[in-house]
Amino acid sequence: MDHPDFRVGNKVFATLGYSDANWGILKLTTEQQNMIVTAEPRRFKLANGAWGRRGSTLVLLEALDHTAATNAVRMAWENIAST
Repeated sequence: MDHPDFRVGNKVFATLGYSDANWGILKLTTEQQNMIVTAEPRRFKLANGAWGRRGSTLVLLEALDHTAATNAVRMAWENIAST
């Protein structure tokens, strides 16, 4: 799909450059997504459509700091690694 993704096993938990170079996307649970979007609406938002309703969460890359990035990516990784 012409953008880097990050996998555990053969399953994607994070993607860079979606929908453009300013954004990434993480696969979170809907509970995690609600928590992170509510706490950090400048950094995180729901992806469009059904993906967003199922936990896919857009990340504004330039707005992240090390702690926010580490915590969010770790959640996404753990979600996929545990399946």
